[in-house]
Amino acid sequence: MFKSPNSETYVIFGEAKIEDLSSQLQTQAAQQFRMPDMGSVTAKQDQDAAAAAAQPEEEEVDETGVEPHDIDLVMTQAGVSRSKAVKALKTHNGDIVGAIMELTT
Repeated sequence: MFKSPNSETYVIFGEAKIEDLSSQLQTQAAQQFRMPDMGSVTAKQDQDAAAAAAQPEEEEVDETGVEPHDIDLVMTQAGVSRSKAVKALKTHNGDIVGAIMELTT
């Protein structure tokens, strides 16, 4: 950088860069949402498939007194089978939150 002695004129040689903190924050936030390594994703899917194959076929459970929508909600939120969701809902007298808490802790 060169400053003219007679005025407030500056001459910059090279590339002038201004540090942009918001750009750095955006880059860091974007890195959190990167696509995961496909090797680890397929390994996880293989482990899940092996665990599902190792579990015996679960018996049918009487769903009377339990709403089908509630069963589906507990299944998706807790990641369990239909029979486990029904048993948990019956244990908690239809309380969805209690059933989910039981299955996820």
